[in-house]
Amino acid sequence: MPGSGTWMAREIGEAPAVVARQERGLEAPLSALLSLLRRQPPQVIVTCARGSSAHAATLGKHMLERYVGLPVAAAAPSIASVYRGRLQLGGQLVLAISQSGRSDDLVAFAESAKKSGALTVAVTNDANAPLAAMCDFVLPIGAGSEMSVAATKTFVATVSALLRLTASWSGNAHMSGAVSRLPQRLLDATKLDWEGVVNTLAMSSSLVTIGRGPTLAIAREAALKLKETCGLHAEAFSGAEFRHGPAALASARNAALMFMPADAAAAGMEQLAADLKQNGTPVLVTGPPQDAEARLPTLASDQPETDALCLIQSFYAMVVRLAERLGKDVDRPRNLDKITRTT
Repeated sequence: MPGSGTWMAREIGEAPAVVARQERGLEAPLSALLSLLRRQPPQVIVTCARGSSAHAATLGKHMLERYVGLPVAAAAPSIASVYRGRLQLGGQLVLAISQSGRSDDLVAFAESAKKSGALTVAVTNDANAPLAAMCDFVLPIGAGSEMSVAATKTFVATVSALLRLTASWSGNAHMSGAVSRLPQRLLDATKLDWEGVVNTLAMSSSLVTIGRGPTLAIAREAALKLKETCGLHAEAFSGAEFRHGPAALASARNAALMFMPADAAAAGMEQLAADLKQNGTPVLVTGPPQDAEARLPTLASDQPETDALCLIQSFYAMVVRLAERLGKDVDRPRNLDKITRTT
């Protein structure tokens, strides 16, 4: 693939193998965690994350609410780290999600939650990081070292770990089967040709990314990567929320990149795409064509959440090409470091 000499491109290519071997490292801790959760089920799940990990948490929220049936809320880490407060989380499940496991505010929140009586779980790439040491359980995502500042394989691995958690907890055999097929599908998704979107995005000074259901997290992750690697201003929206005000942004100058879900949320997204196109907005849509409009190719649908993860893999491969077109060094984005230490 273009940009194959960059760390980012190499790590995109490593993601399928990471997911394939992940099961071995997760089997024991996931089994122990689920045994406890079934004996002492929480009423609420709280996530705590930043950046790409927060986008993984967004997809985790969707999956856990839909398939496990428990409400999931995103916590503000600053409640513990800046304001020295403590939430009443006794008996609840806290998922602290961090690729590095070294962000001070996440560690502080996990410590506060644990002291309040919560069951704390670190979902991290470093089983020896401070976050892992603080939590009751560690679910290692097993991505190995990641040199690129822009996270790719660790995002995929984090979502894959949350998929395994959801499938096992809910007893969803279809999701479990889809996860087992995911490594090959990720490999196939990497090879899909999204070259057609590069010219439009390269000429855009600002754009929106839109998702719904399982693809909302994908839209958020895509917007972040466009900022990080290409210096393009991009904002992410839910397809429903976009109609509540942000639709005023739609114009011939601002493209919309829409990540179509492979479930019941697709109908509303298709209608939004048609409306935006009618208004003259350049609309770039994933999935099989519903009309004469060109679409970005996707794999045949397997399972909605794993389908969504394959979309970001195709996007990652494309954004390396886009950065090259714009003359950007994807491995050295301006003003950013690999590990972000927030307090």
